[in-house]
Amino acid sequence: MSVVIIEICDVTCKYDTVKVLAEINFKIRRGSFTGIIGPNGSGKSTLLKTISKTLKPKRGTIWLNEQNIYRLKAQAIAQQMAVVPQETVISFPFLVKEVVMMGRSPYLGLWQAEGERDYVICRQAMHLTNTLPLANRPVTTLSGGEKQRVIIAQALTQEPEVLLLDEPTSHLDINHQIEIMELLQRLNREQKLTILAVFHDLNLAAQYCDQLILLHQGKIYALGKPEEVLIKKNIQEVYQTNVLIEKHSLTGCPYLTLLPGNTLTAQKAELRNKHIHVICGGGAGTKILRLLVNQGYTVTTGVLNKGDVDLETAKTLDIPVIEEVPFMPVSQASHCLNLEMIQKADACLVACIPFGHGNLKNLEAIAFALDEGKPVFFIEENKNDLALRDYTGGKAEKLYHDLIKRGARTINTVNMGSGLEISDFIPLIY
Repeated sequence: MSVVIIEICDVTCKYDTVKVLAEINFKIRRGSFTGIIGPNGSGKSTLLKTISKTLKPKRGTIWLNEQNIYRLKAQAIAQQMAVVPQETVISFPFLVKEVVMMGRSPYLGLWQAEGERDYVICRQAMHLTNTLPLANRPVTTLSGGEKQRVIIAQALTQEPEVLLLDEPTSHLDINHQIEIMELLQRLNREQKLTILAVFHDLNLAAQYCDQLILLHQGKIYALGKPEEVLIKKNIQEVYQTNVLIEKHSLTGCPYLTLLPGNTLTAQKAELRNKHIHVICGGGAGTKILRLLVNQGYTVTTGVLNKGDVDLETAKTLDIPVIEEVPFMPVSQASHCLNLEMIQKADACLVACIPFGHGNLKNLEAIAFALDEGKPVFFIEENKNDLALRDYTGGKAEKLYHDLIKRGARTINTVNMGSGLEISDFIPLIY
């Protein structure tokens, strides 16, 4: 038995003269949970319709278990693949058990009655979807979440190897969304059901899928594991929006947060040409880094020890960072890299961090910034509070005051009321 259950080969689809999909190629592994994502109009639903044989492509082939689906009869396809559409309208008050039993039609003749095996399979599907308690209720009386579980139960009675779903959680409350996704994940893991689903919610797709296909303008823009596809560059390019991408604290999956002022305006695009280098550490730079990235600046940072909170933030935000061995002082090699980043930057910010012998070279790097004519800002919680953060026997404080005399400026976050807002002082740099 092949490890590949579905293969899409050079598929192109058109509606009249409008090309909706172009040269689509990918494979679906048996037993995988794959999500199709992309903005409205990118071709997600069209792709699903093509795979289910609802729509015939202008060019290309769909292979199901190494067979061309366009050479298979509908009954043969329905015995291998089931489809759960985005919306299912049932206006007649069929009982739930009757709706679920409709999934056995691919195995029954025109006037053939259901047999004992059909009832067993129907009951198993209802048990798996927790719809047995609803068996004798009219389907028209169900909630959205209940109805969705019934339609999935109906699909399962087809005994499919593949389940296709078009936005299975659309129009559902949060609790019903999780209920449906947990059900699909359980079917995938316990029943080894191959699932291919279109998702609008990127966080749901990231949490439950093991592979994502990102569509953009009818083509595959990215394909791979969620952490490979859901990266800042891809989201900015495809969705034209700005997001913060972090690891979910419980699942470790990518988690996207839409940032305020998310549209990438012309002003932000222009700011991408402005480069700010941040000296930080111990979490003091986390807010600064996020604010700068949110406003559209090119940001670099360093030197930071591996395991540092600010280092993890920088990686999450795709900020270039200079890493140093944990608990070790800044090496000469790292210091030189820091100077190179500063030389390329338009300005430098220094977070409110303590200075010891291990990171004193970061202050020396700021001296280099001033030599290069770069604007420098020290962010402080209290005026002249570096004396409280100096663990070098006065060396850091002396160097700091020398830097202030040479033109470095201070930003007092306490006096700013609501806290640090980069936008309040960034015009001073340019």
